[in-house]
Amino acid sequence: MATKGKFIVFEGTDGSGKSTQMKMLGKYLKTKGIPVYGTHEPTESPFGALLRSCLTGRVETDERAIAALFAADRIDHITNSVNGLLKKLDEGVTVLCDRYYFSSFAYNGGFVPLDWVIELNKPAMSLLRPDLTIFLDIPAEESMRRVARRGETERYETMDRQKRIRDKYFDIFRMFEGRENVAVIRSEEDKERTQANIRAAADKLFGGEK
Repeated sequence: MATKGKFIVFEGTDGSGKSTQMKMLGKYLKTKGIPVYGTHEPTESPFGALLRSCLTGRVETDERAIAALFAADRIDHITNSVNGLLKKLDEGVTVLCDRYYFSSFAYNGGFVPLDWVIELNKPAMSLLRPDLTIFLDIPAEESMRRVARRGETERYETMDRQKRIRDKYFDIFRMFEGRENVAVIRSEEDKERTQANIRAAADKLFGGEK
């Protein structure tokens, strides 16, 4: 039986560089002989497609509905019989995921009661917790500069919301201290420097395996 893979999640405000850094880490782990599968939330499932329509404003809905859609998309992401997270991990593949339940807590929990959002995500938490969560930290001002360069904005991409979301992340990390393995890493303009810090956190997780 294959050794179970590791589950590494990337978190951060918008424009923090999660996708880029996740790909860089994936390439690094592959050079160490570690099989890697990259994924993201919202997913490409029907739940994720509807969720993206809500986030881009094509579908107008309440914040609570968005929180519920995130939770539903996440359960399907975990349990899907074709390419679900549990299936990949059981096959010995290390999974890198761009956003997971901390995103729900920080984004949705900043605008509806956090206790309710946590309760909504308890099924996901009982099924699969990350071995490591990497939070890429940038000030809200830098976040908005990077988003502006991208040329399009989504529901949460305003200065006020990014500040509230960043603050909420740190509130939640304090709340879950001792129960979750979180590495807070400054997202530098120098991508290689940021990646070096991420690799150090990953190396610590894998210990002497590589």
